[in-house]
Amino acid sequence: MNLRLMSVHAHPDDESSKGAATLAKYAAEGVEVLVVTCTGGERGDVLNPAMDRPGVRENLAAIRRDEMAEARRILGVRQRFLGFVDSGLPGPGEPLPEGCFALAPLEEAAGRLVGLIRSFRPHVVVTYDETGGYPHPDHIRTHQVTVAAFDAAGEAGRHPEAGAPWRPLKLYYQGGLSRPWFQALHDAMTARGMDSGMREVLAELPEAGLEITTRVPCAEYFATRDRALLAHATQIDPNTGFMVHDRDVEREVWPTEDYHLARSHVAVDTDADIDVATPEDDLFAGVRRPRRSTAAAGAAASPGCGRCGSP
Repeated sequence: MNLRLMSVHAHPDDESSKGAATLAKYAAEGVEVLVVTCTGGERGDVLNPAMDRPGVRENLAAIRRDEMAEARRILGVRQRFLGFVDSGLPGPGEPLPEGCFALAPLEEAAGRLVGLIRSFRPHVVVTYDETGGYPHPDHIRTHQVTVAAFDAAGEAGRHPEAGAPWRPLKLYYQGGLSRPWFQALHDAMTARGMDSGMREVLAELPEAGLEITTRVPCAEYFATRDRALLAHATQIDPNTGFMVHDRDVEREVWPTEDYHLARSHVAVDTDADIDVATPEDDLFAGVRRPRRSTAAAGAAASPGCGRCGSP
C-alpha cells in the first residue's frame, strides 16, 4: 500500500513547529506527505530581529512563500496553499479584518480542502484540536475546516464539484509542546545544571491538556525539524524560545512527537491478540495491517461509497 499523510496548518512555519520531525520521518520512509497551509501568513509579524529590516515587511507575503518552499524541501514533503488570507491576531475587542480566513464561510473553506483530500487521497489527516493549540483565530478555523472536510470528503452528495469521494481513515490532533513536555525538559536540564528558560512558560500553561494517544519516535529527525524551522527566518529567532533548549537532552527525555487520535474508521491495536486503541507509535496503526476479525474493521474496509477509504 502506498501510504499518504496530510497535515493541515494555518500559516507557513506551523508545519515546521508542530510535528515536523514526524513528517520528515514518514517522508524518508516513502510515505507521500502533503502539507496544506490555509493562509499565506500575510498579517504575521517579523519575529526575528535580524530580519526586521527595510523591504521585509513590505514583501512579507512573498518572503513567507519562499520560506515555505525551502522548509518543504528540507522536510521532503509536498505543500499546497489553500488560498485564504491571514486573519492576523486582533487585540481584545478588535474586529477581524474583512475577507480573512477566520471569517470565511465554513462550507466554502471546507469545500476547498475536500478538493485536496479527494485529489491527494490521504489515509491519515492531522490538524489542531478545537483550541487551535493556542487561541489564534486562524488556528481555530483550521481545526473547524479540517474536521468538516474530513467528514464531508467521503460523502458523494457533498461538494460533488470537488471530485470523486475519498474517506480518510484516521484524524489526529497535534499534541506537541504540552505542559508535560516543557516540564520534562525543564526538570532534565535543571538536573544537569542548565538553565532551561522554561519557568515562565510553565507558570502560564494549564495543568490539563490534550489526551495523548499516539507517540511517534522521531528523535533522529529533530535536526531536520530544526533546519526547516530556521528556513522560516522571518518567524524564528535562532537565539530565543524553542531554538535554545538542549537537543541532546530532548532526544533523551522526549524522543517522540505526540498526537491525539480524534477519529478512526479502522480498528487499531498494539498487540495482535487484543483490540485496544492506545498507545500507538505509528499514525498508520491499523492502516498498514487492517484488522479483519471484527465487524468494525470489516465495515471500515468496505465503506460502500465507491473509492472512499480504499487504498
